Amino acid sequence: MEISKLKAIVEGLLFASGNEGITIKQLSKIMEVTEATIEHLMEELKYDYESTDRGIMLMQAHEVFHLTTKPEHSEYYKRLLETPQTSRMSQAALETLAIIAYQQPITRTEIEDIRGVKSDRPVQTLLSRLLIEEVGRKDTVGKPMLFATTKEFLTYFGLTSLEDLPPLPENPETEGELESEADLFFERFSENINENEPK
Repeated sequence: MEISKLKAIVEGLLFASGNEGITIKQLSKIMEVTEATIEHLMEELKYDYESTDRGIMLMQAHEVFHLTTKPEHSEYYKRLLETPQTSRMSQAALETLAIIAYQQPITRTEIEDIRGVKSDRPVQTLLSRLLIEEVGRKDTVGKPMLFATTKEFLTYFGLTSLEDLPPLPENPETEGELESEADLFFERFSENINENEPK
């Protein structure tokens, strides 16, 4: 396969891996090429991002690589966040936010284990709204990113601290009862967040 096509695949995998990123070893296994080839492709991508007018850059933390925005463009990202949102938060984002609020700090994989579905988009939505933030990496294989709620989260829901969160039921008798309690909780979250949405 041509080097340009391989490079495009690496770029796509980096994007798809989100904030948790991906290692050279993982890329090598997925693409079925040598680690030396991946290292060469990463160097080319890094050069592309640094030497041309691109809006993203390649970051490395320990052995994990991920894509991120360039700090020199931060003023524009700030404007984006200050722009009134016309769309309401999805049920998936609300569920993800509730999980993070009660289980923080938590990785995206742990969130997905609880929800039972992929949660890349809800996590990105919450990050863009400054309701959650990255708070480091878990000391396990791959060093996955840990997420927690922000001060903006507390302000948004009128809370002074996380201790003000409504308590979850203790030892529910059935799984259905727990799901019912969770649905009520998400409903309350939805009401609060929609009341705060710009008109």
